[in-house]
Amino acid sequence: MLVVADTSALVALAACQQLHLLEVLFDEIRVPPAVHRECTVPGKPEATALSEYLSGKVAEVALSEFVIAVAGLGQGELEAMALYRKLSADELLLDDQRARKVARFNGMRVIGSVGVLLAAKQRGHIQVLRPLLETIRRSGIHISDALVTEALRLAGES
Repeated sequence: MLVVADTSALVALAACQQLHLLEVLFDEIRVPPAVHRECTVPGKPEATALSEYLSGKVAEVALSEFVIAVAGLGQGELEAMALYRKLSADELLLDDQRARKVARFNGMRVIGSVGVLLAAKQRGHIQVLRPLLETIRRSGIHISDALVTEALRLAGES
């Protein structure tokens, strides 16, 4: 399975030191150049870990080749959606709510960082979900209470 990733979800997984789960759950991980640039800005949280992780995973894409309904999205999100289309990816790793709606409107299968963690828990790759979600939240990344509650319920940790 091929997943194309956007910045926010990669930062969340890096914050709780779980980037390796992408390698476990997917056969191939790709990011567009804009996502790589956004993830590796000097001084940005997790920039060093993401720079190392994304080495060899960048794939070029031209937005002009694809028609995607846009609703105020960033360059990284747009390029990730275009790369998803170009590579006929299986999943789009995306956390931003607006971007997720646009991706689904354009017929893309979406998974978020919490979905990755939940899938890893369900497949026995991690034992407990709650501390990882707490770590992500402590890093300043917003995860709604409703999403945390639902993820913990699905993980059997409510």
